[in-house]
Amino acid sequence: MLERTGTIEARKMRDQVLDRMDLERERGITIKMQPVRMAYRARDGVEYILNLIDTPGHIDFSYEVSRALKAVEGVLLLVDSTQGVQAQTLTTLSMARAQQCTIIPVVSKIDAPAARPDEVAQELATLLGVSASTVLRVSGKTGAGVDELLEAIVERISPPAGSTTVKGAVAHTSAGDEPRGLIFDFSYSTHRGVTVFLRVFDGRFTKGQPLHFHAAGKAFAALETGIFAPDEQPVDALSAGEIGYVVTGIKEAGVAAVGDTLGLKGGALPALPGFERPRPVVWASVYPESQDDLPRLRQALERLQLSDSSLSFEEESSGVLGRGFRCGFLGLLHLEIVTERLKREFSLALVITMPTISYTVTIKDGKRETIYTPAKFPEHGDIIQIDEPWAAVTVIAPAETLGAIMQLFYDHEAQTNKTETYADGRIELTAEMPLRELMRGFFDKLKNVSSGYASLSYELLPERPADVVRLDVLVAEEAVPAFARVVARRRAQEEADRIVERLERVLPRQLFVTKIQARALGRIIASRSLSAMRKDVTGYLYGGDVSRKKKLLEKQKKGKKKLQARAKVEIPEDVFMKMVRESD
Repeated sequence: MLERTGTIEARKMRDQVLDRMDLERERGITIKMQPVRMAYRARDGVEYILNLIDTPGHIDFSYEVSRALKAVEGVLLLVDSTQGVQAQTLTTLSMARAQQCTIIPVVSKIDAPAARPDEVAQELATLLGVSASTVLRVSGKTGAGVDELLEAIVERISPPAGSTTVKGAVAHTSAGDEPRGLIFDFSYSTHRGVTVFLRVFDGRFTKGQPLHFHAAGKAFAALETGIFAPDEQPVDALSAGEIGYVVTGIKEAGVAAVGDTLGLKGGALPALPGFERPRPVVWASVYPESQDDLPRLRQALERLQLSDSSLSFEEESSGVLGRGFRCGFLGLLHLEIVTERLKREFSLALVITMPTISYTVTIKDGKRETIYTPAKFPEHGDIIQIDEPWAAVTVIAPAETLGAIMQLFYDHEAQTNKTETYADGRIELTAEMPLRELMRGFFDKLKNVSSGYASLSYELLPERPADVVRLDVLVAEEAVPAFARVVARRRAQEEADRIVERLERVLPRQLFVTKIQARALGRIIASRSLSAMRKDVTGYLYGGDVSRKKKLLEKQKKGKKKLQARAKVEIPEDVFMKMVRESD
């Protein structure tokens, strides 16, 4: 489309041209939204302005995608002709319908050797309840069908209300109209501060206007307004119906937020509906391998937060790894992206703890607390009830893997709702399961049992009562908070045996017998003893009565007993790293 409309010169074209991050290009996924404005001359000779937003498809970014859908009138529902409808397709479709967007079904990669365009088109038509003839077939590699797609966009999608899509025409607004726009993304640069990406719903945004964020209440003067072509290109004004950017000059984290409304300072127009503050779902601790890098890690997190308002963090301290940060993420992919960016963009060597979720705990005095780290979990006897988040899971996989997937559901405490069969023989399963079980390697196991053919999507559900316990690990009868974890009650014994056995293998021997224990429900449920290092105290003796040896051995025994009563085990950092990276 970019080539056909002349938006990008042929000599500047490259694969994944809208993916600006190396991580996106390597993995073939979209992480950061990228808007682009195109001028298209239709077959009727009229030149139209088309605004397109390339959005991520992963469920971790569903709120951001919903705000982007709010900023447009229609969507291109792309389905790979070699794979068919995926679980993520259903998620995106439901969001597009909720925003009342016009949906244009498109089958892509029709030039691929394994393409099944007719079958997938019929599958997509059945899903949408339309005729298969309305499903377009395109190839981004050869350009086949792209002209028909551009024509369909002009014909099927209505232009934004109160504006014009004809190039060169005057928008149906006046300079005196009050501006109001929806922020669907933003970026940050050292020199210009935060740049917000917005869809203009009312009035005109111009350089120098006194604007403010409705949710944050922060006021500023617009330093620049512009469009995406696809690089940022300054323009005199952004009018109703247009998508563009406003440079704010703000260099504070937490001011810009996806879904917020940008308007005139002191204006009469209310904020646009639908704004929500991002709520972390997954928590993990991030420590620098060298404590000398702690200031750099803090600066890196602050820098990332300027362009990602969903990232939250607070400083914490570990007796083993020193000082670090407890970070909140939207999901496992978000966690992976942020930690990878910290390593690549800021050259930091990091230790990442196992991810956990937050629990709502009701204690005996009736107080409800949100706990997002196992070490702060109340004692078993003080708890009345524990609530945890659940997730609605959709899996699409080959029919022959049904038995293995059902067993996987059982192992992860999932409640199966329904099963449907597609025309190509694949099955769609929907289930509900605790979010903690979804994070316990569920996706990797699903890919394993389906030989990589299964797809997964999920959405969060309200909290439900949880049957979980805190599992503490004691070394030399002293609890090690860094090893604490929250596990299902039914798996407490299995987890206890596994962690105690592993710690026995990696913990260095001491001068005395070291007890390694796991405690849950107020009692010890697993225990191992690490034998002591032994020095041959009789090695220098030569001859004489045997009582001399016995006397030295008895003295050694008393010394070890005395040492065991007083000594404290210092766990080396590499032991902790091995335990933390157990799931890698």
